[in-house]
Amino acid sequence: MSSRAVGLGVAALLLAVPAVAQEVTIPTRSPRTGAVIFRGGGYKPRIDTEKALNGATPYKDTFGDASLLLIEAEIQRFFYQGIGTAGLGLGVGYGEKYADAKLDDGSAAADKAALKVLPIQANAFYKFDYAAFRWGIPLVPYAKLGLVYSPWWMTKGSETELVEGDKASGGKWGWAGTAGVSFLLDVLEPRFARDFDSDLGVNHSYLFAEYTHADVNNFGGKGLNLSSRRWMFGLALDY
Repeated sequence: MSSRAVGLGVAALLLAVPAVAQEVTIPTRSPRTGAVIFRGGGYKPRIDTEKALNGATPYKDTFGDASLLLIEAEIQRFFYQGIGTAGLGLGVGYGEKYADAKLDDGSAAADKAALKVLPIQANAFYKFDYAAFRWGIPLVPYAKLGLVYSPWWMTKGSETELVEGDKASGGKWGWAGTAGVSFLLDVLEPRFARDFDSDLGVNHSYLFAEYTHADVNNFGGKGLNLSSRRWMFGLALDY
C-alpha cells in the first residue's frame, strides 16, 4: 500500500514539473495604456507663399532652400484596443535655423539671424496593429489628425529681432494631418522584447516614417505662414 502511495506521489510530481516550468518560462505582456514617441526631420515653413508678400521671398533670401531641423516628442493615451488602437496624443517640438543677418544694402552683418518655432499639437490617432499582434505582420499603418499652435520668434544676435519697432514673435494656429507606417521591432529580437517589457514595462517598440500636411496660418489668416509639408522619422515605445 505504501509503495503504491509513493508511486502515485512521484507521478503527480512529474506531472506538475512541466506545468510549473511552463508558467515560469513563458512571460506575459504587461497591459498597454499608451506610448511615447520621438521624431525628427526637416521642416521648411511656407513663409514665402504668403500672398501679402507680393512675390517677395524673405525666407529664401535669408535661409536659402534649407529646412529647419525639427525635433518632437509626443505622449499618447490609448482609449480603444481591439481591431487596432485609437486614442489621443499631445506633442511638442522645437526647430531653429540660423543664417547671416543682412544689412540694408544686402551684405552680411556680423550677427546671426535665426528663426525658431515651438509647435504644439493635440491629435486623435488610429493605428492598425491588429495584424501585427494577431498574425505577426510587422508593418503597422497609422493616421493622425490634430490641432496645432506654433509659437515663433526671430532673433538677431542674442536679442529678439525688431521689425518696424515691433518684436518679431507671435503664435499661429492651424491643423495637421499625418499618415505613416511603423515597423514592429519585436520581430527581430522576441526575447529582448519580452525582457524590455518585464524589466521596463515597454510592451512594443517601433521605427517609423510619416508624412505630415500642416496648415498653420491662423486658418487662412494673414501674416507669417508656418505651414509645411514634411517627412519625419523616429522611434515609438508602447507602455
